[in-house]
Amino acid sequence: MRFQTPLVPAVLIRRYKRFLADARLADGHEITAHCANPGSMMGLAEPGMRIWLEPNDDPKKKLKYGWRLVEHGGGHFTGVDTSVPNRALKAALMAGEVPGLQYPQLRPEVKYGENSRIDFLLSDGAARAFVEVKSVTLCRQPGLAEFPDSVTARGLKHLDELARVAAGGDRAVMLYLVQRTDCERVGIAGDIDPAYAAGLVRARAAGVEVMAFDCRISPQEIELGRPLPFIT
Repeated sequence: MRFQTPLVPAVLIRRYKRFLADARLADGHEITAHCANPGSMMGLAEPGMRIWLEPNDDPKKKLKYGWRLVEHGGGHFTGVDTSVPNRALKAALMAGEVPGLQYPQLRPEVKYGENSRIDFLLSDGAARAFVEVKSVTLCRQPGLAEFPDSVTARGLKHLDELARVAAGGDRAVMLYLVQRTDCERVGIAGDIDPAYAAGLVRARAAGVEVMAFDCRISPQEIELGRPLPFIT
């Protein structure tokens, strides 16, 4: 998934009200950008960080920049826009590039369960696969990506819904997409949200599959990367 307009570098001044961030552009101008991430963004919103913004000239948008990336040392990046994983995964699914999830039919945002929507409903005409996607950006130990970065009642609900899908005979997949280039494995931050950790144990016991992938990230694009091991 290529960014619609070329990203520009900036320095983060502060993130506030969850969806707003003040930043300083290379020419010294200070702007306010939209932050499409409702999570805590632990370790990703420290003042002084080098970030990348996507400009826009849409007259319907109040803010003319969107925060897309954090740049780390060693040329590594983290994607902070939580809408990106679904778009990147959709492109890979449609191209048949996701191992284990190669189905000819794809429907996004399908209603199911108790007032929920599954990210992707895949089908081959006979069998169905319900795929829920979570963006993973937390890293507290070198090489280990963790989910979630804050308590997520919504995420727990999705696990329970997937467990019911699996119990009903359909395939149910919880897919963790790591929007970082500096991690080699994925795990659950049970100390941050014990209820979610317990919910995942129940879901897997009910037959829910767990998959994890990383991303290839640059200021030009974000693409689905390689499978990563999931650490229980």
